[in-house]
Amino acid sequence: MYFTYLRRELSGRKKQTIIVAVGLAIAIALVMVVNSLSAGVGVAQAQTLQSVYGVGTDLTVTGQAAKPTDGDQGQRFDFGSGAGTTKDGTTNVSAARLTTDRMRGTLDATTVSTVAATAGVSSATGTLSLTDSTFSGQLPDRARGTDGSNSGGSSGGGTAPQGDAAAPGGSAPQGGSDGAGGSSFGITAFSVMGLDPAVSDVGPMTAVTLTDGRLLTAADAGKDVAVVDATYAASNDLSLNGTISVAGTDMTIVGVVSSASSSAETAASVYIPLDVAQKLSSSGDVVSTVYVKAASSGQIATVQTALEKALPDATVSAQSQLAASVSGSLNSATALITNLGLWLSIIVLAVALLLAVLLTIGGVTRRTREFGTLKAIGWSNGRVVSQVAGESLVQGLLGGVIGIVIGLGAILAINIISPTISASGDRGAGPGGGFGGRNPIAAATSAITLSAPVTVWVILAAVGLAVLGGLVAGAFGGWRAARLSPAEALRAVN
Repeated sequence: MYFTYLRRELSGRKKQTIIVAVGLAIAIALVMVVNSLSAGVGVAQAQTLQSVYGVGTDLTVTGQAAKPTDGDQGQRFDFGSGAGTTKDGTTNVSAARLTTDRMRGTLDATTVSTVAATAGVSSATGTLSLTDSTFSGQLPDRARGTDGSNSGGSSGGGTAPQGDAAAPGGSAPQGGSDGAGGSSFGITAFSVMGLDPAVSDVGPMTAVTLTDGRLLTAADAGKDVAVVDATYAASNDLSLNGTISVAGTDMTIVGVVSSASSSAETAASVYIPLDVAQKLSSSGDVVSTVYVKAASSGQIATVQTALEKALPDATVSAQSQLAASVSGSLNSATALITNLGLWLSIIVLAVALLLAVLLTIGGVTRRTREFGTLKAIGWSNGRVVSQVAGESLVQGLLGGVIGIVIGLGAILAINIISPTISASGDRGAGPGGGFGGRNPIAAATSAITLSAPVTVWVILAAVGLAVLGGLVAGAFGGWRAARLSPAEALRAVN
């Protein structure tokens, strides 16, 4: 009886049913699209952090960047008396050195222990970012200057500049003081990262994929072994079980890995044990970065505050801060969805609910005689209210079904189009590139494909909004119908 009357009433007022259902459907579809795009932007932002920063940890601790000093002309290669081989007044020399980045500060290695002992820290590891620079070429014999005095050179020792303006692998002629000769040299460089081989659950090794061999293990501490980046290995004909020279020391290659991005903060051409890196670079017991993993996501802010207090001279950064530095069209998309999309969804949903309520109340008013007659023949207020609420709920569910279909269609269209957005992050100085370890790429840019993933929660939210719309409209309409008295209703009968 109830459902039969419900069906007849809905079919008799098709126009109102369609208007209410379509209004709710548009609102529900918009909410679905906005939520899916929001989730897609979140995924894109995570990909950006991985590709631009290469950080898979919760917090990073770095030293303050060193300030350039007056007269700082960069590092120089020094050659002692008798260095290289001399023939026809020209000396062939080759030298390599492993240096820390002059623009990146270092921290005492005890910082890692301080961080690890902080409440809420699950794991911590320190890394040392270095640059291996190799000078090779020919220097003129400058044993005698124009005045006949000994001016250095192949027999008396000398220096070769390593300026930031030069390019790795390049050569530059340099006339001798006596005008009798010049020099031709090349300087090549690659990035080296020293890391604690005993820690694998946090830090650079969490941002790479093993393609051949193995990663460094605790047993590799103090050993001349290395893991190389796959791209660098391919371009330099390096292979597993072969060797690579780091600061003039041959390292056995035990593994090959691929990074999410060659410009990531944790990416390097070569990875070696931390203690070996400290020894070869003569940097002492220091680290460049400490990577921190919190015990839970809810403790990240607390851990950051504690570390900032314990290490006032260091810079403590969280992934949320890295995300805030992401710019480009990804930033615009985030702002658009967060601001315009969110408020537009709220406004459209509010308008749809208001429309459903007004149409339901209007329908109750037009049915005054009907409800009066029903009350006169014995219908209780509760039965009248359930009748109106049932009709509104069906209209809401119908709108929900239509809205889900429209929303899924829009989401499918977005995923088929797969719009590409750009994102860049200000990484500051990092390992590798340029002389002295100064990374010329201060900002790495990534192209990210924006997707709109569909989750169960999005579908449930759509169904919930449909039910909510029906219940709200039914509540107001039922309240209006319950207030009608049989006598008032029957007086409206002509």
